Amino acid sequence: MSKVAVITDSTSYIPEHIRSEKNIVMIPLNVIFDIETYKEEAEIKVDDFYEMVSREEKLPKTSQPAIGELVELLEELSKDYDEAVMITLSSGISGTYQSAVAAGEMVEGISLHVFDSEISCSPQAFYVLKAAELASKGANGYDIMNELLQMKNNGIPAYFLVDDLNHLHRGGRLNIAQLFVGNLLQIKPILHFENKMIVPFEKVRTKKKALKRIFDLMDEDLNTDDWATISVIHAKREDDAVEIAEELRGKFVNADVSISYFGPVIGTHLGEGSLGITWIKE
Repeated sequence: MSKVAVITDSTSYIPEHIRSEKNIVMIPLNVIFDIETYKEEAEIKVDDFYEMVSREEKLPKTSQPAIGELVELLEELSKDYDEAVMITLSSGISGTYQSAVAAGEMVEGISLHVFDSEISCSPQAFYVLKAAELASKGANGYDIMNELLQMKNNGIPAYFLVDDLNHLHRGGRLNIAQLFVGNLLQIKPILHFENKMIVPFEKVRTKKKALKRIFDLMDEDLNTDDWATISVIHAKREDDAVEIAEELRGKFVNADVSISYFGPVIGTHLGEGSLGITWIKE
């Protein structure tokens, strides 16, 4: 029986105690303030990140793990594992997937399967946790990859509500005209991933209407008694996230509802105050 390691990059934002419990290996992406580089989830925590952003005039930059780090990790894992499955954030917003594929070709003694989640944050974590579950039951790399592909084909809805259009503009996601019109009309864009990229889903006038629209989308996909996993994601909006989670627990009685967060790398693109809701049917 092949022994399979499960690897995630840091943008799945799976808490350390869960990674440890489920034997999940994490490799961090980087966030760069001026000349200082920090490995997210390892050298900079989420609250410290947003506090630093509030002090800086320029947005930080982000970067993928160095290929040498990936090679070193695989060489270490090859001592105990025959195969590894690595689930990365979307290849449309990061080169992590391509670097992992290249690293896998450079290391002997372990067969690496790289899965492009085409998304990030909690939806990416859904794939990681499924892979860990299957690996613990003795599934090989090919079986795990096939199961993850089936999950992707079934779809994992995820919608993000951005609080500050100025932040998107500073990050190069909106041009001046879009920023001006958006601020004038108090637009709260709902974003989602499409073709591996973060793109607008709809433009809504207020946060309240945006949240109602996301709830409506959930109602179209989930029955109130469906078994499902739901995640509410936030960037320093814990009170709002708790309130939303409680409402969803009351509505979807058989759902496992949890709260996650937008860490430094994804928070760089979406900005403080952002909210997200994602779910997967069981």
